Amino acid sequence: MSKTLYLASTSPRRWELLQQLGLSVSRIGGEIDETPKVGEDAKSYCQRIAKAKNQAAQAVVFSQQFAPLPLLTADTTVSIDGQILGKPKDKAEAFAMLSQLSGRTHHVYTAVGVSVGEEYFSTVQTSEVTLRSLSEAEIWAYIDTQDPLDKAGAYGIQGIGGSFIQYLSGSFTGVMGLPLYETAELLKRCGITILA
Repeated sequence: MSKTLYLASTSPRRWELLQQLGLSVSRIGGEIDETPKVGEDAKSYCQRIAKAKNQAAQAVVFSQQFAPLPLLTADTTVSIDGQILGKPKDKAEAFAMLSQLSGRTHHVYTAVGVSVGEEYFSTVQTSEVTLRSLSEAEIWAYIDTQDPLDKAGAYGIQGIGGSFIQYLSGSFTGVMGLPLYETAELLKRCGITILA
């Protein structure tokens, strides 16, 4: 049974997590506009973005006449106070995000979509995360590591940012960017079984 799929994501974390599952992964492009719509909630937003990424990557597969393989996309969105926190544009925005999250609980939504031909399967995993209170000096020191600048909500659970997490209910790998349980269940529906 084939364990090969396309990943339409530049995230090194998603790539590594799929490799950990023993899958053979080929990256594929497909750029989209990730701007949230007015009044869009975080869960709906990440579902829409994961699907749009999938459709854009499917178009690349079709136009380049690549082999027909399952195609996986995902989107991770941080939400607090009804606000979507994407990747910070700069250090100042990273500081503002981390200050907002400091000492408080927020939600992390990761939508995963897998397509095979014209079929599309998707799910959303939700985690609740509480960061301990952070001093301004700690926030700036963390920003100076560059780690927050390419991550939704301006922190990564798998690096130094993980030391800020006081409480997590949900999926560690979901907060990283790809919930492994949910992903494995979707892949089963597409004919890819992890342990077989």
